[in-house]
Amino acid sequence: MSAPRPVVIAGAGITGLFTAAELVRAGVPVVVLERSAPGERTAAGVALNTAAVAVLERRGLFAELREGALALPQVHFSLLWLDPDRAGGPSRYPYLLAQSRVEERIEAELAAADGVEVRRGHQVTGLTQDDERVVVEVEGPDGPYRLEASYLVGADGPHSTVRQLAGIAFEGAAAESSGLVADIRVDFADVPPEVFGARWFERGLFMGAPVGPDRLRLITTEFGTPPAAPAGPVTGEELAKAAVRIADLDLGALEPLWSARFDDAARQADRYRAGRVLLAGDAAHVHYPLGGLALSTALEDALNLGWKLAATVRGRAPEGLLDSYEAERRPAGRAALRATRAQTALLHPAEKVGPLREILRELVAFDGPNQFLVDLAGGVGLRYELPLPEGAGEPHPLLGRLVPDVELVTPEGPVSPAGRLRGGRGLLVRFAQGPEVGGWTDRVDVLTAEPHPELDAAALLIRPDGHIAAVTDDPGTLRHALTTWFGEAV
Repeated sequence: MSAPRPVVIAGAGITGLFTAAELVRAGVPVVVLERSAPGERTAAGVALNTAAVAVLERRGLFAELREGALALPQVHFSLLWLDPDRAGGPSRYPYLLAQSRVEERIEAELAAADGVEVRRGHQVTGLTQDDERVVVEVEGPDGPYRLEASYLVGADGPHSTVRQLAGIAFEGAAAESSGLVADIRVDFADVPPEVFGARWFERGLFMGAPVGPDRLRLITTEFGTPPAAPAGPVTGEELAKAAVRIADLDLGALEPLWSARFDDAARQADRYRAGRVLLAGDAAHVHYPLGGLALSTALEDALNLGWKLAATVRGRAPEGLLDSYEAERRPAGRAALRATRAQTALLHPAEKVGPLREILRELVAFDGPNQFLVDLAGGVGLRYELPLPEGAGEPHPLLGRLVPDVELVTPEGPVSPAGRLRGGRGLLVRFAQGPEVGGWTDRVDVLTAEPHPELDAAALLIRPDGHIAAVTDDPGTLRHALTTWFGEAV
């Protein structure tokens, strides 16, 4: 039998790398193509919201990253400060951590794995596909070549070449404001305190955050200033002038170690799949980067796609499994755009939004509005509409939601369900006299636990992405869910 064709992923940012890690964990060969040269990392993100931390914890990646992360004392919605301590449920404080550190952690895991290759300086230039394969045309340092792939994942950012080659539309609102981001080397003893933190001004936003022992990240946004075209490199002088215009901050002479431009365009692909080509992350949706929502949405795309695509490539996927990626993640992407556009609408122009911001500031003193906006900013509360067997009645409130972060009492000691998902397999939790269902143990782990008040059922089926696929004491309903998400029993 010939070796399976690899999955080719365009883009070695956080979406592409995390998708690759999911596939490799399931034994699927992967080739990652990244157009930037080796050593170049230009990820601008610095915030990990609740949802992003939860994704990383589900794969055992955050414990090491936590050591270099800074827990932020507050959560904000459009720079209106909220109180997670008054919020119930899964709400937690966000962390300040450079996205590049997360990418480095994932790539270190890939470097220790078999069956994956990351090629930097390689650009996708064309593709053709049929019912069995995708032929990817690539321009590499040594010239053009072709790759045969089982599937092609476009994780190559807002200006995705893969999306354009696949003929997928990318529509939405054009940019109305523009921003700059850069890292500069500093002695933090010399940095004035007003540089740190994120602040709203009438002309824009200014943020300064440490991202290393001697590295400061500066981020500016100027309202009502569309991005310049053509966009050249960001100079230190340009960044310094923006700080003066927005925040009246004189930062002196600046020499960026790296820099990038961004804007507040809000667009979404009209579909996430075209045959054997799939989109994820910024290639599928793009919006203003505020509060880490873009990062968490991209990570959840990768997590949702990874296990489904792996099962498909290995020939173990039930009918329609890969189609459920778009069915679940496109509405989630639309919700992220809605939450971000609501925040940008509260930023500018100051004379119009100022009174509204004052009223909202008074509203969040109440627990209900505070809870709602903490969850919205944290990217939590997502619920997928999952299928039920005919005659099953109303869905359980937990169905489709992320498994709660609880501790279960088991014969092997205290166990967190999320902690048992690190291998990328499903998990069946049986409480008390829960139903015995065999035939899926090659794909689904089984855990017996004492009943828990937050998990009111005899059995709980959890997908590899952490979302609950069944909450039931009926063996027939459980078998339906197992078959729907993991295929036929063996």
